[in-house]
Amino acid sequence: MSPSKFKSSEGYKTIVNGLWRDHPVFSMVLGICSALAVSNRVDNAIAMTASVTFVLVATAIIISLLRGMIPMRVRIITFMIVIATFVIIVDRFLKAFFPSISTAIGPYVGLIITNCIIMGRAEAFYIQNNVRLSILDALANGAGYGYTLISIAIIRELLGFGSLLGIRIMPEGWTNWVVMSMAPGAFFLVGIFIWFTRTLAKQES
Repeated sequence: MSPSKFKSSEGYKTIVNGLWRDHPVFSMVLGICSALAVSNRVDNAIAMTASVTFVLVATAIIISLLRGMIPMRVRIITFMIVIATFVIIVDRFLKAFFPSISTAIGPYVGLIITNCIIMGRAEAFYIQNNVRLSILDALANGAGYGYTLISIAIIRELLGFGSLLGIRIMPEGWTNWVVMSMAPGAFFLVGIFIWFTRTLAKQES
């Protein structure tokens, strides 16, 4: 496939939309709660990114496969059941293999069930498209959510704790910015991120 044909393909458009044009955080302002709550440390952000991406992909596969069998009047409760099943799997996995991370982000893992990113993609995309496109959409949205969360976490952990992935980075005498380890710091950084990325998007259009 030539580059021009690839760029005009549905798969390419789906990936670009998830990563940039319909970015879940700065474009649709979804998933803000977890972006604020678990982005104080990079390891927490990575764990949440992996968890959300896994649930997105698994939900995409199930919903797109069964889309012709799901009555429209019960589609929302069906989405909830499917999502909740995979969230429970993620929760048990973290508790078994990563107990410290599970303790740190545990309450927010359960909230993935009501994460607007997953519910929104199930309603707007997975129920209407085939498995291949749905998986591409899930991966793109997971990556878009992930690079946002991890970028914010890098700044917050460096300034708030002087470390990165638990390793001390800042020099002796560095005074931690306590506000960056708290919700106000997260609000501030998310606001800057949304402003910056939307400005770039307007310049491209």
